[in-house]
Amino acid sequence: MTSVALPGESPLVEHGRGSRFVEFLLVGGATLFLFPLAWLAVRTLGLDTAELAVGFTAFHAAHLVNDPHFSVTYLLFYRDAKARAFGKAFAPAQRARYVAAGLVAPLLLLAWSALAITNGSARGLGWLVELMFFLVGWHYVKQGFGVLMVLSSRHGARYAPTERRVLLAHAFAGWAFAWASPAVPATEVEEKGVVYTALAHPVGLERFTGVLLALSVLALVAMLARKIQRERRLPPLGPLVGFLVSVWLWSIFSSVDPLMLYVVPALHSLQYLYFVGLLERNRARAAEGAPHFGRPVRDHLLALAAAAVVLGVVQFHLVPELLDLGRFLVPHRAPATLADLGSTPWFAALFAVVNIHHYAMDAVIWRRENPETRFLYSPSTPG
Repeated sequence: MTSVALPGESPLVEHGRGSRFVEFLLVGGATLFLFPLAWLAVRTLGLDTAELAVGFTAFHAAHLVNDPHFSVTYLLFYRDAKARAFGKAFAPAQRARYVAAGLVAPLLLLAWSALAITNGSARGLGWLVELMFFLVGWHYVKQGFGVLMVLSSRHGARYAPTERRVLLAHAFAGWAFAWASPAVPATEVEEKGVVYTALAHPVGLERFTGVLLALSVLALVAMLARKIQRERRLPPLGPLVGFLVSVWLWSIFSSVDPLMLYVVPALHSLQYLYFVGLLERNRARAAEGAPHFGRPVRDHLLALAAAAVVLGVVQFHLVPELLDLGRFLVPHRAPATLADLGSTPWFAALFAVVNIHHYAMDAVIWRRENPETRFLYSPSTPG
């Protein structure tokens, strides 16, 4: 999810305490409990044993959490693709975004990958990986902002345009500082078997983004204080925690704990899948009755979940493994000249491509201009 804008009117959805707590955990609150548990695991089991257990669990859990969070985006995005790209389903501006994200972006990314692998260029493939790392923080904080906007609205609270700008400024400042820190020179790194020289992060950039972050914190605190004083109540804490966790614990301090490095992507994925569930559940409810008489909600959600798991296996395992096994487009040169590509260049390339394309599709799916985002707010909207 990226940054859903608020609709003009949206009915309040009531939640019991249990539902609110589950929502709190899924949108980021679980992180607050997992950090002390990770610390306790290291102190009790030792770093090596704890890291082995958490890494093993996270690796296999990715098949059911991380990978489907990418693949379900494709299922949502390319549904009714003809009507969205060439018909009347979207307004012209949204249609242009859809074509750019759905057609132009994947073609460019795949061409970039193919050219890099054909030429045996670890540097070219490394730049693709660098782009992924640069954008992932933007994706995390924008999703956190979307969580705050949507759930606050569902709980009957609103943020004024000026307040939203303060929140976005803080999100972007957090992203910038997280990317710029720590300051390091250009160094040789390895990612998914590809060895390349990563970009330098100068000390000046780290300090500049740090100042921006500090200023954004002051603006955020002042804005929230004024809002609480004016409205005489606290904003919904679950959405606010989801936002702050996305910025601070999943972006700025994501590497502060060695065990949490394995867990943060899964927590981000759960946050995303929670909103996919909201969207699709309400969409299925709207289509369940007359005049559509669609499939029961449970059947729709189970089918979507199964399709996402299968597509995730195809995207992250079957296709890259087949391409790497056949050495597809990999030049037949002396092995020494290709050592920097590693043995799985297509896995590295497609991993980066799917990530970056996911960010682009999200920026289209979760916009107000997409008519289906109304299902985030109403449990049953007429079809």
